Amino acid sequence: MLRIVESRQAGRLLKRRAARMTEAEEAVRPILDAVRTRGDAALLEYAQKFDKLTRKSVAVPGAELQAAASRLSPAFRKAVTTSAKNVKAYAKLQLPQVKKTQPSPGLKLSQIVRPLDSVAAYIPAGRYPLPSTVIMTVVPALVAGVENIMVCSPRPVDEIFGTASILGATRVFEMGGAHAIAAFAYGTKTVPRADRIVGPGNIYVAAAKKLLAGEVGIDFVAGPTEILIIAEEANPAWLAADMLAQAEHDTDASAILLTTSRSLAEAVVAEVEKQLQTLPTAATARVAIDKNSAVILVADSAEAVELSNRFAPEHLSIHDAKLLPGIRHAGSVFVGATSPEAAGDYASGPNHVLPTSGAARLRGGLSAADYVKVISVQELSGKALRALTPAITTLARAEGLEAHARSVEVRNA
Repeated sequence: MLRIVESRQAGRLLKRRAARMTEAEEAVRPILDAVRTRGDAALLEYAQKFDKLTRKSVAVPGAELQAAASRLSPAFRKAVTTSAKNVKAYAKLQLPQVKKTQPSPGLKLSQIVRPLDSVAAYIPAGRYPLPSTVIMTVVPALVAGVENIMVCSPRPVDEIFGTASILGATRVFEMGGAHAIAAFAYGTKTVPRADRIVGPGNIYVAAAKKLLAGEVGIDFVAGPTEILIIAEEANPAWLAADMLAQAEHDTDASAILLTTSRSLAEAVVAEVEKQLQTLPTAATARVAIDKNSAVILVADSAEAVELSNRFAPEHLSIHDAKLLPGIRHAGSVFVGATSPEAAGDYASGPNHVLPTSGAARLRGGLSAADYVKVISVQELSGKALRALTPAITTLARAEGLEAHARSVEVRNA
């Protein structure tokens, strides 16, 4: 049953799963090494073993993708279109812009924005296949102008393959797990090397991304999904539904409610129990609710905000917009009772690939900016270089780099 605890007991809920990640890293190291050294041969072995691959290659033919798309219902295709439109609009907002400045006469500074050449989107399909993640990872890449957009998923699900086809993914691969991450990081004869790998996955996928982060660009290392809700007065049925929506993802998921009201806390606990009785995914949600979730009683909204910032949740739901100025750490914020987290998961526009396990202290969610490079450009006139010469040569010689200083002075001779 969902527990009600005092705020002083919240500390243990803030503990991360470092031990599990260490174990996962040790498990995937041999897989990464095998794909690095043996390429397609190792990749195919692991795909057949773990993904139950039956085809002779992990590459999915274009005709098969088109066939999957043709089998999608009109309602599903419309949902993809609606979601993609909003994700595209928000992604455009996130793109860095070409900018120029001239801090002094003759010194022209600017930045240019260039897309990555190749990205890989990992689409989970374990307990639940997630075509929504295809939208969230492919559409920003399209907005950024990436030429080679690759998608991988370990199950041949029409909703995933068909969505990838509709959106215009360049290539699709039937593979998952650490071996898929290794293939994109190192490249094989069948799978091109990616500049960056994006998308969520299980702990083994996360461990592989962590270990290969120096070999390939990644978005971030994601752990189990989580939501934190701050509410003093609210509909208990709505709050319970939001907590269960998160809990049904995974037995390691967590849902936390911070409130000043004991009566609301008790009402939410009762509602969670009631809704679990008819929830088809109750077997998963029940474990997450009992093991990782709680209602935490706080003294006031200030304490609630402080606890939230300590947790740095993936999803933060606040029912009072006045709390927003105090929020420093969160993957994505949902403001108001009629802004459920599920809207962000599917169709409102901001990305649902978000940092977990406290990583929101460092960054926000997946962005169109993750698919581009911002390149600095500088142009100095002779007059501008002469004006900067004293600063350049003084600093260069302070560092013992005489040739640096001379490379400037020779132009002033």
